[in-house]
Amino acid sequence: MIIGRVIGNVVSVIKDSSYNGFKLLVVQEMNIDGTYDDNFYISADLIGVGNDEVVMVTCGTSSRATEETHEKPIDSVIVAKINRLIFKDREVELE
Repeated sequence: MIIGRVIGNVVSVIKDSSYNGFKLLVVQEMNIDGTYDDNFYISADLIGVGNDEVVMVTCGTSSRATEETHEKPIDSVIVAKINRLIFKDREVELE
């Protein structure tokens, strides 16, 4: 699983029908110390998060394990909103 921050959304008028009903968001990967990595993901939002929120993302086969994404061509799914992140007995700054 990956920690990331939602940095934008994807607007697509023409797309494969498999993606109908999914809100697609751009998520930038975060390191455990709260700094950002260069990687980003286009993730299906299953929980209703918004821009600038810190989220947990699952990728690959695991992203097709939900009822909504089963057998769909989706490789990245937002599965949780992260409110606090504690690492080595200290809280990581998420702002």
